Amino acid sequence: MFFGSIPALVTPFAAGRVDLAIFRDFVEWQIDEGSNALVPCGTTGEAATLSVEEHRALIALAVETSRGRIPVIAGCGSNNTAHAIELTRNAKEAGADAALHVPPYYNRPNQDGIYAHLAAVADLGIPVVLYNVPARTITDIAVETMARLSRLPGVVAVKDATGNLARVSAQREACGKEFVQLSGNDDMALGFNAMGGKGCISVTANVAPKLCAQFQETTREGRWAEALELQDRLFPLHAALFSDASPGPVKYALSRVRPGFPAELRAPMTEPSAASKKAVDDALAHAGLA
Repeated sequence: MFFGSIPALVTPFAAGRVDLAIFRDFVEWQIDEGSNALVPCGTTGEAATLSVEEHRALIALAVETSRGRIPVIAGCGSNNTAHAIELTRNAKEAGADAALHVPPYYNRPNQDGIYAHLAAVADLGIPVVLYNVPARTITDIAVETMARLSRLPGVVAVKDATGNLARVSAQREACGKEFVQLSGNDDMALGFNAMGGKGCISVTANVAPKLCAQFQETTREGRWAEALELQDRLFPLHAALFSDASPGPVKYALSRVRPGFPAELRAPMTEPSAASKKAVDDALAHAGLA
């Protein structure tokens, strides 16, 4: 169902407000460049700062603009189960193809609580992609819990950002070979796919969608030497985009490759440092993007 290069879309702001016109153009560009699906309203989209109305509008616009050409996986994560259900229902009504869900953060429930939260959103009639990112949530969907969740009809995939490549094989054994595993780390996507992954929900694809799509295509077709060449070309950019708090460097990079794209962030995020900007500039040059 989901595969390849899937950008975790940034949210453009202008004078503090979501700029829907720029977002529409951005989605169209992503599709034209070969992205295989879209994730609006995720971490890179500064979802934690969006109102419910902004969240609904962005997902609806992504669906409207994509016109069924590629799937839309709507970020719907929350540490409040009732709020997660509300966001998921809104995404379903907007026509999203799936909802992306983290385990509850801050609350730090045990594995039974994580299962109950994610099972609740999986019961709403829209496919669910789990998002395991312990560095942000301070909770981890254990392999055994993921296996339980994978048996629910609504749970179809995971975005794995644990940074532990061994999890790909462990989850493949526990959840079955048909359960879709997507990397949440651009820098590990080559090894992730070699171990059975199907793609990457990518930060770098915001900036280099065509290169990221080409990279994913080479891994799907088993052209590993070409994949390694693209990995070497993109790796400095993967690193530079996290040289300061994300999505600051990503938005700065976009302002370089798409002149006029706003680099504005919403508090508490702030402009990346001069050192971070230089790292981005150097990485864009290395990748042949600037």
